Amino acid sequence: MRPFLTIVASLIAAVVVLWLVLLVCFAIMRPPGATLRDAVRIVPDAVRLVHRLARDKTLSRSVRVRLLLLLGYLAFPIDLVPDFIPVLGYADDAIVIGVVLRSVIRRTGPDIVRKHWPGSAEGLALLAQLCRIPALTPDHTS
Repeated sequence: MRPFLTIVASLIAAVVVLWLVLLVCFAIMRPPGATLRDAVRIVPDAVRLVHRLARDKTLSRSVRVRLLLLLGYLAFPIDLVPDFIPVLGYADDAIVIGVVLRSVIRRTGPDIVRKHWPGSAEGLALLAQLCRIPALTPDHTS
């Protein structure tokens, strides 16, 4: 019975260490010059953006599938960081949204995001900062 308890304790310790490493990665990946609280503030507008983009038939199928998978991740009740933890709870959502939108913008260009963005210009600027895409900001519009 003792080896079984050792294995279970080791697995629990490994999961806890992995979770802590992910938290550190989320903290490191936060947008430069912005706090995670700022990034979390735009999550509702970003979710609406992702939904609008996923429904846009002019986008390629692979891009829309990526966006639908992101919506599924956001709707899934179990997160890497539980949502009840203040600020950090939604940080994983903000970072995952940023990573997916960055890949979408690389494939489709920034104009489609500007066209579908439901929030304010300041929110779009923050999204650009989160995704590290300067072409979204008003200074870089074409």
